[in-house]
Amino acid sequence: MPRLMLTEEHWSKLKKIMREERIYDKPGLLLMVEGMLYRMRTGCPWRDLPEQFGRWNLVYKKFNAWSASGKWCHIFRKRVVDPDLEWEFIDGSYVKAHQHSAGAAGKELQAIGKSRAGNTSKIHLAVDSCGLPIR
Repeated sequence: MPRLMLTEEHWSKLKKIMREERIYDKPGLLLMVEGMLYRMRTGCPWRDLPEQFGRWNLVYKKFNAWSASGKWCHIFRKRVVDPDLEWEFIDGSYVKAHQHSAGAAGKELQAIGKSRAGNTSKIHLAVDSCGLPIR
């Protein structure tokens, strides 16, 4: 079984926040969330997600739906409790986008630009004095 990230303490706190976002604790939810975190941590393709997390396409569809509806952003914002704001650090990084990521017909604008490296997008992160993400 792949290495898991969430301890019982983390999961109990996360469950409460997820309930506020109308994500209910159904059988397999913990492993589904672990699958999403595993995929984000390793960068593997969705199809290569280990079977222990459930069907890869179900995990992908839930992740996509929660991202599109803003649920993941709300969950992460609610996890930021009492940040140490003596110092704040901001960092930005360019991330390569897939070659087919730009130009698709869609309603939302995509922050994808051309550079020497091809299609890229810039991601910013603000952390507190302890290096914990705050925004």
